[in-house]
Amino acid sequence: MGLEAHGLMKTFRHRKVVNNVNVSIEPGEVVGLLGPNGAGKTTTIRILTGLARASGGSAMVAGVDVHDNRPEARRRLGYLDQDPRFYSWMKGRELLELVGRLAGLSGVELRQRVAATLARTGLGDAAERRIGTYSGGMRQRLGIAQAVLHEPELLILDEPVSSLDPEGRRDLLALIESLSGTATVMVSTHVLADVERICDRVAILDRGRLVTEGPLAALLEA
Repeated sequence: MGLEAHGLMKTFRHRKVVNNVNVSIEPGEVVGLLGPNGAGKTTTIRILTGLARASGGSAMVAGVDVHDNRPEARRRLGYLDQDPRFYSWMKGRELLELVGRLAGLSGVELRQRVAATLARTGLGDAAERRIGTYSGGMRQRLGIAQAVLHEPELLILDEPVSSLDPEGRRDLLALIESLSGTATVMVSTHVLADVERICDRVAILDRGRLVTEGPLAALLEA
């Protein structure tokens, strides 16, 4: 199982922002977490990545409990925040080398993995540029690069294309689409067209509750 969550709950000041959410993702699937702004998508993702503790329920990443064994769970997943922030003075290659070392990579393996990831994400020609000179689309590509560098079993992307222009959105969606089959991917968005393009399955949240979950084709036919 790539990811399995049962009865996730999160309460802020007596308000349930995540209310009994159940989600399961098989290895190799691309699943869209769909819902309007304020539906609870980001809070759900923060729980799944171990960045927030659930008020109730459980979550497993590649068989590892997110709450009981956070370090091991984090080694098995890659994460892109909806508003990624990087050191503007660092070069793209330097950032990936830092991320790789934090993930336990070193030497030839680290250099090869960084070079391959830069090429895969279309940043090979910008590797020696400072991140502060990157466009919004390039920073999003770098965000995906740092998330996939250590070849995680689960990749979670929170609104990865929400701030991009049409060309940047198209390129990033193509990049995410290319990850299908090589990693289990969860993508949060409020744009149905994005889900239709890249996702195998969809889970729809509204006001913290899971409205429905299932294969995209079946939900579109319903």
